Amino acid sequence: MAKLQMKPLFCILFIVIILQHSRPTKSQEVEDESEFSYSENNERGPSRWGEIHEEWGACSNGTMQSPIDMFNQRVQIVSHLGKLKRSYKPANAALKNRGHDMMLRFDGEAGAIEINGTEYALQQCHWHSPSEHTINGRRFDLEAHLVHKSADGKIAVIGIMYKIGRPDPFLLSLEEHLTAITDTTEAERAVGVMNPRGIKFGSRKYYRYIGSLTVPPCTENVVWSFVQKVRTVTREQVRLLRVAVHDDSDANARPLQPINERWIQLFRPDDKEN
Repeated sequence: MAKLQMKPLFCILFIVIILQHSRPTKSQEVEDESEFSYSENNERGPSRWGEIHEEWGACSNGTMQSPIDMFNQRVQIVSHLGKLKRSYKPANAALKNRGHDMMLRFDGEAGAIEINGTEYALQQCHWHSPSEHTINGRRFDLEAHLVHKSADGKIAVIGIMYKIGRPDPFLLSLEEHLTAITDTTEAERAVGVMNPRGIKFGSRKYYRYIGSLTVPPCTENVVWSFVQKVRTVTREQVRLLRVAVHDDSDANARPLQPINERWIQLFRPDDKEN
């Protein structure tokens, strides 16, 4: 990727966007995903999500929707964002079948991340296969979303992409529970204490942009931070995440959305930064 020159005007515009879209985000992801489909051949498919409920209107008429393709021409390389500050800690958790994905919900205080001076508490993580976001048009085998919420209701999501390869250690720790759920209609299963620090990033470099939830109600003004490093996962781990859901679907990835006038920042630490 050719490094683009950082222009003062761009910096100002991006800061303005961050400020404009840092107001509280009140609508959370739906807990029951049975009302919509990922198949475009279905009358409740992605292109019609905004018609199902009035409060889901952003899915159709939003201008800052996710996922997007993070392609070079829209990426601005910067060093001023700072590394993602995580203060995660072990907490009781439960696996929940929401209808189209498996969500790992943290029932205790699982720590937080800090972005631009705001603390966002970790709420849950879930997985999409194949990946929803793409990098220069390339789609990967799995995408994890770590969903966080601030005290005043703002949402921040950390995204991690995976390709087929070596097992992912965190998913290994969940395989027994996923397998147990696969042959039952159990919607929720306690998994005991889980340490979210086991969800490895592997890199300090990340993409940053303002987008939306990728499931209804598709609420906008979500701060996305996407780890640049693509990690690995096995085919069996991806399969377990899908078959445990019982939704008769091979995928749960929303189609790419128009990027419109948005830019994406790629944080790369200065060589002097430790």
